[in-house]
Amino acid sequence: MALQVIGAGFGRTGTASLQRALEILGFGPCYHMFEIRKQPGRAPAWRHAVRDGSADWDAIFAGYRSAVDWPACRFYKELAEAYPEARVILTVRDPEAWHRSCMSTIYAVSQAMPWAMRLVPVARHVRAMLFEAIWDGTFDGRFAEAAHARAIFEAHNEQVQRTVAPQRLLVFEVQQGWQPLCQFLGVEVPDEPFPQLNEGPELEQLARTIRARVRAGTVLGVVVAAALIARLLAQSIGS
Repeated sequence: MALQVIGAGFGRTGTASLQRALEILGFGPCYHMFEIRKQPGRAPAWRHAVRDGSADWDAIFAGYRSAVDWPACRFYKELAEAYPEARVILTVRDPEAWHRSCMSTIYAVSQAMPWAMRLVPVARHVRAMLFEAIWDGTFDGRFAEAAHARAIFEAHNEQVQRTVAPQRLLVFEVQQGWQPLCQFLGVEVPDEPFPQLNEGPELEQLARTIRARVRAGTVLGVVVAAALIARLLAQSIGS
């Protein structure tokens, strides 16, 4: 099964909504960061791809028709070459709003207590992927520097638009809904609302809870914090 749709947009640009939309339209299953909880054995292949750029994409995406979010967006050029018939969707968002959202959600949790993530196998895999592919690999360990992170975000979006053929690319904001997406993919508009999935408030609360547990400094607090991190990474990251 070859990929038919490649998501080139960074996480927290509506990728969870796009994932659901693509599955509704028949382009599922769609690979998203949190798919790692279902296929943890694929994490080493992702880490290898980050380190030297090589990967068996058919093996990584076996069983999937589309892919969005990190780490797939990091390899949009390689995937576009590997799957020349696939369409590319670049989800975009206001850079300042995007950075604020990441800082209060996925970045906050990843920084809250990184060593505790090693207590849970799934969290270990995802943590390694997060730092190698995103925080260190994409943002040079400087994501907290807003201007630096936004510059990389904007440069990535510009690069996608320069390197992907216009007829093959859709620049998309999820607030636009079904019409441009369905027109681009050549399918009928479904008779249901466009999915608007936003787990930001829950992610922010989880980050606050983790920090509180860490400050408590108890063994139970550490265990609970690790469980919360595992839950976040296994279910919600990158939406």
